[in-house]
Order: sequence, then structure tokens, then C-alpha cells
Amino acid sequence: MKKRYIYNKVSGWTIAFMLLLPLPAYAQVTYQRQDSIRICQLLAQSTPETTTLWLARQFLGVPYVAHTLEVNDQEQLVVNTRQLDCTTLVETVTALKLCAQRGQRQWKDYLNTLRQLRYRQGLLDGYPSRLHYFTEWIEDKKQMQFVKDIQSPNPPFSAIQTVNVFYMSEHPEAYKALKANPSLIPAIRQSEKAVSGLKARYIPKSALSNQKLLRKVVSDGDIIAITCNKRGLDIAHLGFAVWHKDGLHLLNASLLHHKVIDEPMTLYQYMQKHKSFTGIRVLRINNMKTIN
Repeated sequence: MKKRYIYNKVSGWTIAFMLLLPLPAYAQVTYQRQDSIRICQLLAQSTPETTTLWLARQFLGVPYVAHTLEVNDQEQLVVNTRQLDCTTLVETVTALKLCAQRGQRQWKDYLNTLRQLRYRQGLLDGYPSRLHYFTEWIEDKKQMQFVKDIQSPNPPFSAIQTVNVFYMSEHPEAYKALKANPSLIPAIRQSEKAVSGLKARYIPKSALSNQKLLRKVVSDGDIIAITCNKRGLDIAHLGFAVWHKDGLHLLNASLLHHKVIDEPMTLYQYMQKHKSFTGIRVLRINNMKTIN
């Protein structure tokens, strides 16, 4: 199929209307040229054997910036490799890893994979179609066979989280799209109800001191989702597992350090400094040959 692009400059961003399958017809993608260059360079350097951790380390030092997906009045697929938060770092690296496994090196392949990760069943259909709660992201990506949700053995997976999310629908003023369009709130509330009540095993933070046991169940490059007891929320932070000589660490887009960093503290030490953090869930990117 012939490629056709219509470009508009908006506040330094490039909005590309790409009529190119497998993206949906007329799907809008927001990015800057340096984003596409960086992604294509990383894909060119990658092979099916390229590790998740190697890809994650390519973003060390990138500034931490929140709300980078909230740049348009209407929901669009946003690619921003110059500014990352914990969620966009995980999505960016996971999309690169999945493309690398398939030997995919084209920009359109990355966009298609990122869209499949960020939206419910991969379908971009407005703001509510984005997977805002990470529990729902986990459930959706498990169903799409992108990730494996590790919940055994016990120990160390000795604690159970019962999900009860409602923060977004109770605090719409904190979200640009919901504040501007309250009619979206019922759809958000419906997605909250769909995951509330789900139960998942996790490793309590007290057990993170047992490095010998952790090494048996957590591998370099696993996605670490930090559970919390904050009212209305499920997951407080995300990152990638990194093993050092002194134990398990977290490579993450850090609000504290204002950049993507391999946290100097062990994960056990890091967790003890946050009273609301209760433990970790562990996800592993599947070794997939195809992505439908």
C-alpha cells in the first residue's frame, strides 16, 4: 500500500495522519521527528535476542515528565521518547522488545505494537479506551498473550491484593480529558468496575529482603508493578527488574531523580521509604513470534 502523510505542526509536535495498515484508517499519531528516528535506530540495532534490559538502558537519563499523553483535545497515539514517566517507559520498551522479537524494523510496526499495548484490545477509540489502571493493562495484555503474570510460588508470592479502583471517576478534575468532557466519566467508571474485585498474588515488601528466593522468581528485564494501599488506586509505580551484586534494583522513570535511572538503592530499601507501597507484582514479556 502506498504511504500517504499529511503533516501539521502544533506546538512543536508533528501530528501525522497515516493511511497505512495495520494502523486504523486515518489514525492520528502525535510525535516529533527525533522520536521516529530514535525508535528506528533502536529497531535497526535490535535482534530477536536483544534483551528487554538492554532496550530499557537506552533511555537512561531521559527526563521524567508526567502527563505526556495529554497533549491533544482528542485521544491520539502519542510517541514521546524525549520525556518519559513510569508507564510510558514500560510501554515504550515493551513495544520495542516485541518488535525486536519479530525482526520488525519499521516505524509503522512500532506504532502498531504501541497502540496494541496502550489501548484495550489494541483498539484506539477515544480516551476511555486507554488502559488507565495498570491492573486492567495486565489483564488485557495477558489476554492478548503479550505478558505472563507471575504469581507463584508461595513464598514469596504470599500476599493477595483485592483490587478496588475508583480514583479517576471520583477525581475527574485531576485529569485533563475528564475535566474538559465530563461525559467520559461513566465509561471510566465502567472500566473501574470491570477490574474491581479482581485478586492477584504479589510479593509483600517485607519479603524483598530475601534476595536468594527473589532470584528464583524475578529475572532481569521483568516488569515490576508496585502495589499500594492508596485509596482508589491499585498500582503506584512501574519499572524493570535489574539484578546487581547487592540485590534486586529498579530501572525506572523516577520522579525523585527527575529522570530514567537505575535506582542506586536496592528495591527492598526503596520500598521501605514509601509507606503506601505494599509489594510488587511481576510480569514477564512473552517470547512471541507474531502479534495479531
